Formats: sequence, C-alpha cells, structure tokens
Amino acid sequence: MKNKILFVLSLLFGLMFINGGLNKFFMYMPMPENPPAEGMKDFAAMMEISWLMPLIAVMEIIGGILIILPRTRAFGAVVIFPMMVGILLTHIFVDTSTLPVALVLAAILGWIMYENRAKYLPMIK
Repeated sequence: MKNKILFVLSLLFGLMFINGGLNKFFMYMPMPENPPAEGMKDFAAMMEISWLMPLIAVMEIIGGILIILPRTRAFGAVVIFPMMVGILLTHIFVDTSTLPVALVLAAILGWIMYENRAKYLPMIK
C-alpha cells in the first residue's frame, strides 16, 4: 500500500514539475493578479540572465520525468532538490500566500528521498 501511495504522489509531483517546466517555454498559464513587488523584482533579475529560465525549465522537465519512473526516482529527487530549496525560500521570504503548497511538495520530495536513502549513502561515504 505504501508503494502505491508513493507512486501516486511521485506521479503527481513529477507532473507538476513537468507542467512548470513546459509553462516556462510556452507560457500557457496566466500570471497571478497583483503579484508581490519583491517577487516581480526577483523574476526580472532572473530574466536578465537569458539562459537561466530555459535551464530551470529543462531541469524541471527532466527531474519530473525521472521522479515519475520508479527506477530513476532517486536521481530525479537529486535533480529536483536544488529547485525545491529555491521554491521553499521564495515562498518563505517573498510570497507566503502559497507556502502550504510548497511545504506539501517539499514533504513529498523528502519522503521520496527518505525511501531512497540507501541509494544516497555511497555519495556521502
């Protein structure tokens, strides 16, 4: 039962990141109304670096696909982890309105990493 729940959560998690990455390329989701000024300032700064958003988008898509596949889930979690840290910090310090969503995503990623902890041990030994 635990494996089925983890698979469903991994599938939803991966699809959310794939959607986020594709949206950075095709911009099919509307921007929120009245975004915080600090958030827009940060977004403008990231857009100044022309290669940064495409890199983040590609890593979100690749990480999302890897998370969905059980065999590559541990590697996908490592790929997504730095972006998840950025998402959490943004939602803690810039826009707290969607912090609960970011915390749920972080908890799912934490569970995925915890379940694959044996695969990470060789990296720290």
